[in-house]
Amino acid sequence: MSDYGKLVAAAKQARENAHAPYSNFRVGAALLAKSGRVYTGCNVENATYGLTVCAERVAILKAISEGERGFDAIAVVTHTDALTPPCGACRQIIWEFCGDVPVVLSNLKGQVEVHRMSELFPRPFDASFL
Repeated sequence: MSDYGKLVAAAKQARENAHAPYSNFRVGAALLAKSGRVYTGCNVENATYGLTVCAERVAILKAISEGERGFDAIAVVTHTDALTPPCGACRQIIWEFCGDVPVVLSNLKGQVEVHRMSELFPRPFDASFL
């Protein structure tokens, strides 16, 4: 999928389900599996903050739990003016399960940037160190 419009639209729609009563920072993610299926996720906050789960991790864990093992791209949508990349924990999970995929960043104004995961996470820890 070289045109990521449908993936961004799915992430934008997933963002609507975000549970963010503390930060009001609503995030949606959409993960394109090699099978062609799209898995979505939204952030789910918790009053203890540390138990909050990011949209990217929700989408990836949902896909893994459904048996998917190969991925082609992930999109992340926020409401911010500056396009927001995945947090450090999500970068690790994306690298572990998706490798050097395109990461499509977008906002509600329709701005889009595409970065390779290796650009966002240049020295990842992975199984090669074990």
